[in-house]
Amino acid sequence: MQTGKMTKRFFPSLFVIFLLLSVVTVPRIAFSAFTVTEKIPYSDFKKLIQANKLEEVIIDSATMKGILKPEEGEKAKKIVTTVKIEDPDLIKELIAHNVKFSATTNGGWGQSLFLLWFIPMIIFLILMTRMRRGATGAGLMSIGKSRANLYIDKDTGVTFDDVAGVDEAKEELKEVIDYLQNPQKYQRLGGKIPKGVLLVGPTGTGKTLLAKAVAGEAKVPFFSIGGSGFVEMFVGVGAARVRDLFAQAQEKAPCIIFIDEIDALGKVRAAAPISGGHEERENTLNQLLLEMDGFDTRKGVILMAATNRPEILDPALLRPGRFDRHILVDRPDIKGREEILKVHCKNVKLGKDVDIKIIAARTPGFVGADLANVVNEAALLAARVGKEAVGMDSFEEAINRVIAGLEKKKRVMSKREQEIIAYHESGHALVAESVPGADKVHRISIIPRGISALGYTLQLPTEDRYLLTRSELMDRLAVLLGGRVAEEITFNEISTGAQNDLERATDIAMSMVREYGMSEKLGPMTFQNGRRPQFLDLGFRAGRELSEEVSKDIDNEVKKLIFDTHERVKGILEENKDRLEILAKLLLEKEVIEGEELRKIISETAPSPKKTSSV
Repeated sequence: MQTGKMTKRFFPSLFVIFLLLSVVTVPRIAFSAFTVTEKIPYSDFKKLIQANKLEEVIIDSATMKGILKPEEGEKAKKIVTTVKIEDPDLIKELIAHNVKFSATTNGGWGQSLFLLWFIPMIIFLILMTRMRRGATGAGLMSIGKSRANLYIDKDTGVTFDDVAGVDEAKEELKEVIDYLQNPQKYQRLGGKIPKGVLLVGPTGTGKTLLAKAVAGEAKVPFFSIGGSGFVEMFVGVGAARVRDLFAQAQEKAPCIIFIDEIDALGKVRAAAPISGGHEERENTLNQLLLEMDGFDTRKGVILMAATNRPEILDPALLRPGRFDRHILVDRPDIKGREEILKVHCKNVKLGKDVDIKIIAARTPGFVGADLANVVNEAALLAARVGKEAVGMDSFEEAINRVIAGLEKKKRVMSKREQEIIAYHESGHALVAESVPGADKVHRISIIPRGISALGYTLQLPTEDRYLLTRSELMDRLAVLLGGRVAEEITFNEISTGAQNDLERATDIAMSMVREYGMSEKLGPMTFQNGRRPQFLDLGFRAGRELSEEVSKDIDNEVKKLIFDTHERVKGILEENKDRLEILAKLLLEKEVIEGEELRKIISETAPSPKKTSSV
């Protein structure tokens, strides 16, 4: 269990160890790299002395080593060795020829073994021990200890006041808090609190924040660990950590155990598991299941977990008696987004023109993490230009950055490309304002943003929608094809700029035919063969095999939807060709047009004479 941060002495200790290792090994490596050693007979050794070719002689108990005088241009030293022979005249000859000499005691192979193997091995073991201690707060022998972080109630620093936009989930979790604070209230009637609470929802909706808020409200110890924190390279470590975590929780009861991203640990087990990493993960999961069966909720230990992929969790983990209660933490609606924005704007100095309700309306589909990013980006943008407060314009630019990416005003584009982009985006906007089921246009821009967006038409819904009719889907198809058709009727040519539009349009048409039963020919049937399991799709079943005839009918129906919509859009833009010209030229001039200005242009200009009836 980790209760603090990594010790600061960890890195200096590593430096000292590497320094010692370098002192032992580097000199020996360097010496051997710049020397050439040759073994010669004793007689030749004597001749070298007499020829004044030796610079120094080193005598040990068994051998004599002579260092030759370097010749001109030589860098590497040459060393000759010979067997030591009792020669009383040797010292006299060395003195006579001015050769330096010394004697040394060599430890032989034992010393070499000690220097080259034993010392590096000791250093390696110390290094491994310190690395493990730095990562887990303990030595190698405690690798099976839980790596969960323990927070006392005051350490979480989060309460329900810090969580907004998920009122239903908060109400569900208040029962858990009440049980931890007043267990006798439920035990006297024989009631049992759920052993496990699984928080499911898209990423960024605040699942981890909710778990911390529960601990902060209940004022109980809070054990927090990621699902991947149980798995290690050593076999059996994951199961040992699970046992240790639950043992520590029993000692700290009442308390909460929180496992984040539990899908890393609790994936569906294979019928014939592959040995290795998969088998180790499954052993860890089996130990978790056993511990959940074994611990007693009357002691006040509650297990919470979070995931955004519940469809891949093992059914044994989700059954009653383990994770009894599943709480959905969904994307917030407009009211929830407003409450979340208020929480994140507490410490931000807002301008008088800022309206939180308008920002909430302009961020449909945003989760809590997205909204926090918008507020932070707006504050940074305002500070960058030296403003005293964060204004509405900063929030607008922050939303655009999150949706479309950073502006690239300095990107050099040819006049021809700018014209194509202007007519393309104008086509999207005019079609969106011409069909009844499309969201209203908020802004049109031909300023490149992000990685690949050369321009964009931003539409904002007037309300949160959870259902779409067939006519509304057809109108969305029309808006997506508006840019491509505008290029066709203006330039008699098409470009690659509509690639993403065509991809999204094809996906909508495919879903209408295969999933929503909106095809007149195929009728109210779904054809979901090969469909991937969707979020929260706990009852996922593989679709049936489709015949070649049915597959062909599906393709033909999708093609018919796209082609009919193409003709419909062509008729709309032919009728509004004058408006298309005016809007595109104005867009080339101003680069950005707001929705109100677009609707003013449409109201002030008359449509072109109708040439093609809409389909």
